[in-house]
Amino acid sequence: MSNRGTTNARFDITKRNFSNTNNLWGIPMAIRKKFIAGAVSVVCAGLMSVASAVAEPLKIGYSDWPGWVAWEIALEKGMFEEEGVDVQFEWFDYVASMDAFAAGQLDAVSMTNGDALVTGSTGAKNVTILINDYSNGNDMVVAAAGISTIEELKGKKVGVEVGFVGHLLLLNALEKAGMTEADVELVNVPTNETPQVLASGQVDAIVAWQPSSGQALNLVPGSKRIYSSADEPGLIYDVLAVSPQSLAANRADWLKVLKVWYMAVDYLKDPETRDEAISIMAARVGIPPSEYKGFIDGTKILTLEEALPFMKKSAGFKSLYGSGEIADAFNLANDVYGDKQPVNEYIDPSLMEAL
Repeated sequence: MSNRGTTNARFDITKRNFSNTNNLWGIPMAIRKKFIAGAVSVVCAGLMSVASAVAEPLKIGYSDWPGWVAWEIALEKGMFEEEGVDVQFEWFDYVASMDAFAAGQLDAVSMTNGDALVTGSTGAKNVTILINDYSNGNDMVVAAAGISTIEELKGKKVGVEVGFVGHLLLLNALEKAGMTEADVELVNVPTNETPQVLASGQVDAIVAWQPSSGQALNLVPGSKRIYSSADEPGLIYDVLAVSPQSLAANRADWLKVLKVWYMAVDYLKDPETRDEAISIMAARVGIPPSEYKGFIDGTKILTLEEALPFMKKSAGFKSLYGSGEIADAFNLANDVYGDKQPVNEYIDPSLMEAL
C-alpha cells in the first residue's frame, strides 16, 4: 500500500465503525456538535479525576475483536498480578467502549487507529502505545456462485455497510483490479444482515467481517471469498489507545501492561499452550474453540518484533503513521471533522521500544 499514498486518501481507516460524512458512531450530524462540546467538558473532568486517583486500577475497555479478546488470556492466567500492575478490564460492544472513553470513564480503550483519530477529534485525546494486530483475512468480499474475481463484479450489485470498514476493503479491492466504485452498484446493508441478503439473491456479492463473512460462505452454496484483508496486510490496525493524562501519571504501570500483553501473545503462540489460550478466548465470546481458531487465524496478532516496524514513520499502510495520515485526509475531505489531526501526537512508540 505504500506505493499508493494519496490515492487512498479518500479512505477512513476505521474498523467496525468506518465513519461516513453524516454519522459518527451512529450520532446524526445534527447533534454531533452538541456531542463534541459536551464530550470535551466531560472528558476534562473525568481525566482530572483519573490523574488524581493514583490508587485506582487502570481501567481498560475492550470488545470482541480477536486481537483484543487475547487480553483474556492475561486475565485468566494471572499475568497482571505476576507483573504487579492493577488493572480493571471492562467488556463493551465496540462503539460503547469508545463512548465510555470519550466520557472519561476509562484510562484506555481498544480501537482501530482510524477510530482513535475520530475519537480524538471530539476532544477525547488519546495516544496509541501498542499495536495488537492487523486484520489478516477476517474481513472479506464474498461472491455468489459463478463469480470468481473482483473484475467479474463489474456492473453487479455489492451489499456493503456503506461507510464502514467493509467499504474500505471493497474500495481497496476495486483499486487493485483497476476499477472504481462507479464500476459496481453499492447496496447499503448492515453487516450482520449481509449473509441473508446474499442468500436472497438481492446482491451478487457482499463485504463483511467474521462472523458474518463466514456465515455467508456457509449459507450460500457455491459462494466464494474473492478478496480479503489478507490480500492487503496492514490495511486495518487494532491498537490500545491511552488518555495522555493517564499515560503521564502511570507510565511505569503502562509499561507493565505492555509486558503482560506480550506474555499473553507468547502463551497464544506457544504450541504447548495454544489450545488452552484459544479455549480461553473462545469462552469469552461464546464460540466453540474449533470455530474460533479460524477467527484467530484471520487476525495477525503481533509479537513485539513483528509490531515494532509498523511503529516507524513512513507513508502508506505499512506504517501506523502513514495509515493515520491517510485516515486523517479522508476524514477532512468528507467533513467527519473540521480540523486536521496531528497524527504524530496520537502515537508514542517509546514504551514498545523500551521492552
